[in-house]
Amino acid sequence: MAVSKNLRGPDVNEPMCPSRLILEHVTSRWGVLVLAALLDRSYRFSELRREVGGVSEKMLAQTLQTLERDGFVHRDAKPVIPPRVDYSLTELGKEAGEQVWALARWTEKRVDEVVAARASYDEEKARTAG
Repeated sequence: MAVSKNLRGPDVNEPMCPSRLILEHVTSRWGVLVLAALLDRSYRFSELRREVGGVSEKMLAQTLQTLERDGFVHRDAKPVIPPRVDYSLTELGKEAGEQVWALARWTEKRVDEVVAARASYDEEKARTAG
């Protein structure tokens, strides 16, 4: 539900609202999966990459940097040899992670219905196009 235009404050429906960029960061494919993984525990980069599955090193690094900049992820670099960096969620990150993970779980539960809807749609399109 959109916030009334008469109220002051962020409105995600407004083109220049900063909440849109935040929404993009937390709901991106890798953003959702990183936030979800970090709900369980902190991870080192390579562990997180294995946990998320399918993400390139470059995309994971970019996603972590973006989420860190937004205040969702805490990066803890320990001055040891070899260097050790752990990633965990901030309180804000935990809240965001719980929200997007609930949506991700919902999509898992509804896969069969969506696949059936797509097939029905495609059949109807093919029938009416020919």
